[in-house]
Amino acid sequence: MSNPTLPEPVKVPLAVRPLGVIGTALTARRNLLELIPAIATRQPIVSGQTGLRWHMVMDPESLRRILKEKVEDYPKSTTTKLILEPAIGDSMFVAEGANWRWQRRAAAPAFAHRNIENLGPVMTAAAEASRRRLSAATGPVDVFEETVAATFEVISDVTFSGGGMFDRDAVHASINAYIAQTAKVSLLDVLGLPAWLPRPGRLLAGPGLKRMKALADGAIEARAKAAAKDGPPDLLDLLLDAQDPETGRAMNRDELRDNLLTFIVAGHETTALTLAWALYLCAHDPVVQEDAAAEAQAVLGDRAATAEDLGALPLTMRIVNEALRLYPPAAFLSRTSRIHDRICGREVRPGDTVMLPVYALHRHHDLWDRPDAFDPSRFETTPDRYAFLPFGAGPRICIGASFALQEAVIILVTLLAAHRFQPIPGRAPVPRMILTLRPDGGVWLRVTPR
Repeated sequence: MSNPTLPEPVKVPLAVRPLGVIGTALTARRNLLELIPAIATRQPIVSGQTGLRWHMVMDPESLRRILKEKVEDYPKSTTTKLILEPAIGDSMFVAEGANWRWQRRAAAPAFAHRNIENLGPVMTAAAEASRRRLSAATGPVDVFEETVAATFEVISDVTFSGGGMFDRDAVHASINAYIAQTAKVSLLDVLGLPAWLPRPGRLLAGPGLKRMKALADGAIEARAKAAAKDGPPDLLDLLLDAQDPETGRAMNRDELRDNLLTFIVAGHETTALTLAWALYLCAHDPVVQEDAAAEAQAVLGDRAATAEDLGALPLTMRIVNEALRLYPPAAFLSRTSRIHDRICGREVRPGDTVMLPVYALHRHHDLWDRPDAFDPSRFETTPDRYAFLPFGAGPRICIGASFALQEAVIILVTLLAAHRFQPIPGRAPVPRMILTLRPDGGVWLRVTPR
């Protein structure tokens, strides 16, 4: 149980009045979560019209309907596709219908439990390297920068086996440039103007995207020509061999590249964020941190964690889940209705935008006790499946969820066993969402050896 006398961790200031079209566009570019009305944490649905008709849904039963029962009738929104398709094409993250189903079936074996466990040593090595870097650090540390380094090391190694054909720095720079230049909602999106009308800010990302795709194409080509390598297959090996079990269809090079880039972008950014927010929360609550460190040291001693340790680390897993609840990386999802429907008694028309504000859902007063408080003990029981959506739900649940959780626990418990994390007065992170929920300004903590 966390300390109820502690101040609440940092949170987003939600909207208390209508923003209008221009206000909505400006707010969305600054921080997408500030569009959420404060009342959304106490109501099952909030609706309005700002150019487009929209509905924000926070009711678990309605979310089950959208994400599972009628998933084909609520595809990803036009704005989501406009932002992501230039980078990751028609990969399974944005594809719909039959095109999504065959890609998902083909890729699913790569994320089977045995393959995720086989990638555990890469995660352990990254945790050890992160522990060494923090041990050598002097002065305040931006732990978000550190967790990005650790998770990018993991994703590049499990994707390309750490080969020299993959320029980590170049790909990472291209990803950051893309998010900074392209992933912001534009006024044209708010007004619901047609997808064929160019969004000027997104025209600037062309060179960076071309470079990122060229690097991935080169790595795929080199692997396809290479002789068999030692060790277990990495993600690229598994995808090169992947086939839809129903049709026998395999990914062509463009499809392979786009899905690989999806996994690279999502596979490091989301876990890095989860780790950074988890370390901030542990620094915020020393009692929870010391209990987690005791659990870690009892299981690990002086070594780094492995995939085999996960079952013996329940508190660490609860901390990860609580970080995902308070600061979900994908904190705001958006769909477009294809049908006439009723949600929470509200009329939904074809073309309406249906928003899933995961940030508000995870802090809803009807679903969570003390919803803005950090309390890992709440995960001693399993929450409603559609009240906790860090990875989505239904048939389109994130294919890499088990990968992300395994990686997060291995790295977090290794760091907590070796170091103590303390907040720095006046340097609290600011939750800000563009494409993902990032800590604006970094997560600066004081890090000392135990």
